[in-house]
Amino acid sequence: MAKRRDPWTSLAFDSWSLGMEASTVIGLRVMKLAAGGAAAQAEAQLMVGEKIATSVTLPTLAMTGQLGASGPAIAAGSLAHLRKKVRANRRRLAKG
Repeated sequence: MAKRRDPWTSLAFDSWSLGMEASTVIGLRVMKLAAGGAAAQAEAQLMVGEKIATSVTLPTLAMTGQLGASGPAIAAGSLAHLRKKVRANRRRLAKG
C-alpha cells in the first residue's frame, strides 16, 4: 500500500483498523471468559498482565525515542506496537 502524504489520515485509518481487530479480540475473550473454568481464569490473568505490561512498556518506548521523534511517528509506532499484541491475541484465541 502506498504511503499517504498526510500522516494523520494514515493514523486515523490505522487506528480504525486496530479498533476493528481489537473488537474481535474482545468478542473472543468474552466467549472464553463466559465459558468459565480454569481456561477463563488463565485468560483473565493474562489479560490483566498484558494491560499492566503495556502501561509500562509503551511509555518507556516513547520516552526513549524508540517509537519515533515526531508526534505522527510516535503515534504510528504506538499503534504498530499495540497491533502486534492484538494480532497475537486474535490468532491465539481463534485457535480454540
